[in-house]
Amino acid sequence: MPRVPTRQIVEAARMSGYGVAAFNVITLEHAEAVVSGAETAGVPVILQVSENAVAYHGGQVLPLAAAAAAIADVAGVDVSLHLDHVEDQQLLHLAAAAGFSSVMYDASKLDFADNVAATREAARWGHAHGLYVEAELGAVGGKGGAHTPGVRTDPGEAAQFVGDTEVDALAVAVGSSHAMTERTAALDFDLIAAIGEAVSVPLVLHGSSGVADADLRRAVRSGIVKVNIGTILNVAFTDAVRQSLGDPSLVDPRKYLAPARAGVADVVAHLAAVVSRPA
Repeated sequence: MPRVPTRQIVEAARMSGYGVAAFNVITLEHAEAVVSGAETAGVPVILQVSENAVAYHGGQVLPLAAAAAAIADVAGVDVSLHLDHVEDQQLLHLAAAAGFSSVMYDASKLDFADNVAATREAARWGHAHGLYVEAELGAVGGKGGAHTPGVRTDPGEAAQFVGDTEVDALAVAVGSSHAMTERTAALDFDLIAAIGEAVSVPLVLHGSSGVADADLRRAVRSGIVKVNIGTILNVAFTDAVRQSLGDPSLVDPRKYLAPARAGVADVVAHLAAVVSRPA
């Protein structure tokens, strides 16, 4: 089936009281694995390409976006494309033409007033070009100083931020942290509920690789709708490659990329089901 807009997937999840998993894509194998895992789980999924992934590919967004779009277009479940953690204005302005239906504009390094101003401008541009726009407030941990561990999103500020910027979704700092390789994050579920009551848009949990299954389910029940997952896929991918390369005679990359892709697909199938069935 053809890919669908992120707005459609997120709003359907929100109306039904369940979550949707959004998985970060770095390589073609990642994209194939994410869609395969979502098909196994039988649930919609969001393919995310981050600004960091674009930088890895020489600053060129179109090749990876085109590959992800081609995979999404033949998927057996609803799939959307999302451009994640964008700070660069030029990249933002390529989003729609590259096939993305949504973008997360990240001005969270700035103070509140400047974050509002920059995000409002990005949201206006995005809406004028048909994009669903996500932003971040509260500095989710795990990014070397710009995102400070221990910081939490204030519900009152969240309401003001959403009202002033007119964003479509809000990523909040509630205890998770980017790039965690162990699932030990402690979420503040009361804070999630309070922010959800204060704002009118879906809430997004970043850094979800570090959150245990039971807490992911509880986060969705508390008000999280979109759940971003990346690092845990890379852990599975790398573990599989390491195991394969224990054979010194192996030289064909297909021999170690295939099990890596399969390992990622297994993780995606599991987590997509966890997020979409929170009861």
